[in-house]
Amino acid sequence: MKEQAQQKVRFVTIDGDIAGQRIDNYLRTQLKGVPKSMIYRILRKGEVRVNKGRVKPDYKLQEDDSVRIPPVRVSEGAPAPSPKLDKIAVLESCILFEDDRLLVINKPSGIAVHGGSGLNFGLIEGLRALRPDAKFMELVHRLDRDTSGCILIAKKRSALRHMHEQLRHGRMDKRYQALVEGQWPETRFKVKAPLEKNVLQSGERLVNVSEAGKPSETRYRILRRFEHATLVEASPITGRTHQIRVHCQHAGHVIAGDSKYGHADFDRQLQPLGLNRLFLHAASIKIFHPKTDETMTFTAPLDASLNQVLEGLS
Repeated sequence: MKEQAQQKVRFVTIDGDIAGQRIDNYLRTQLKGVPKSMIYRILRKGEVRVNKGRVKPDYKLQEDDSVRIPPVRVSEGAPAPSPKLDKIAVLESCILFEDDRLLVINKPSGIAVHGGSGLNFGLIEGLRALRPDAKFMELVHRLDRDTSGCILIAKKRSALRHMHEQLRHGRMDKRYQALVEGQWPETRFKVKAPLEKNVLQSGERLVNVSEAGKPSETRYRILRRFEHATLVEASPITGRTHQIRVHCQHAGHVIAGDSKYGHADFDRQLQPLGLNRLFLHAASIKIFHPKTDETMTFTAPLDASLNQVLEGLS
């Protein structure tokens, strides 16, 4: 790891698009490669000043604030992934919509939304490498690594705030398609079951239905029936980790290809049809555009491997 010194104190005036961001999060974007512990240390010691005064890490920046950023020895982390890398180049063809505030991607299965836990980069790092001139690019929400489909990326902080408001107030409509084991009952339109998240020593996250968990609800609709499986549409009302997967398991109809919550026997039956991934796809998302407030619906087609499984079943 090379080290480079940021030689001079910098003074930055906050514009309206950054307003509302916490100072600790803002410093992480300004001091790339600096560990979080050091950011909290320079805040604690008063080396960072806002309008000449000390601030706590949770201070929310205001428009026209003057921020003093001290010189810090910055570790040069792993270089940004090259846009020429195949996986990243593929992302360009997955863009469903893009303007100055928003990017909508049909995320391929198998790519994490961000790097970490042994991964050099994920979707967001790949998109930043594709769009090196974009000053701001953040995930609006997440998808599990093995889930494909519609995911939103904000290109302005104001857009991110607008989208998070929609999520909080249930104004965003997300619809997933899942192939589940057995015959989903005609009369089952929803699963309401509280979910509790556990992190194992390995760092793996496992979620289970528990009275101690957070209230969670998913609505369901049958799309197609097969002899031993059902294609359902799942609409999460809340947004908990692994929610659709655990709610399907709780209902007694696990999702095909789910290595965490599924059934190995069911998966083995589908392997000859080409199933080699989780059959969960974020098929559509309806939002209000962060600038115009007009309703927009984006749809992502199923990939070839999932279509092949459905053709094989029928």
